[in-house]
Amino acid sequence: MEEIIKKIEESIKEIRPFLNADGGDISLIEVTPDYVVKVKLLGACGSCPFSLQTLKLGVEDKLKRDVPEVKEVVAV
Repeated sequence: MEEIIKKIEESIKEIRPFLNADGGDISLIEVTPDYVVKVKLLGACGSCPFSLQTLKLGVEDKLKRDVPEVKEVVAV
């Protein structure tokens, strides 16, 4: 599980500059035993009406490509 978390953190680091450019950020909260990744969207991303699209079409797609074990990404 530790190796998976490291891969997820690396993938998030690659996403972060794009979120920062729009005044937002992302924080990894938890990875569940069944590989559901819980994140918190911060700054502008936390209140943006497109945050669900950002989460599913951006963050989740990238994490699933980089870390195939990831089943889903959810905001907390």
